[in-house]
Amino acid sequence: MNSIPLTKHGAELLKEELHRLKTKDRPSVISAIAEARAHGDLSENADYDAAKERQSFIEGRIADIEGKLGAALIIDPTTLHADGRVVFASTVDLENLETGERVTYQVVGTDEADIKDAKVSVTSPIARALIGKSAGDVVGVEAPSGLREYEILEVRYV
Repeated sequence: MNSIPLTKHGAELLKEELHRLKTKDRPSVISAIAEARAHGDLSENADYDAAKERQSFIEGRIADIEGKLGAALIIDPTTLHADGRVVFASTVDLENLETGERVTYQVVGTDEADIKDAKVSVTSPIARALIGKSAGDVVGVEAPSGLREYEILEVRYV
């Protein structure tokens, strides 16, 4: 299996989710299954079916997270020395050359990406355009509305 890049913060979030799934969600669904079984006939028991489906989801998610953490390449952005270039886990300040709008993004792994939190996946078009570039560079990003150009104002490793 290939290594999966994660920021230190992203790895901590996955560990917290795994802990919650194992200590709260799994025991809760086991109780729900036992309670549904106590109601009798399982062939037409919607509560039992729903609980089994929830159990299947939880067990699948546990396996998924354990696999990702097992293959994780955890990167702490504060220890990066990339000579001002945009790399995985770096934070980038950009200016849209057409509108003058300024935005800040952190390049993160696919599981951590959340545009509302200004975190873009390393596989996204904007991150792919930024990787390897430095402050002062202009990058073009193909968006649904057409080509957008951004100037990299600053690259930080925080």
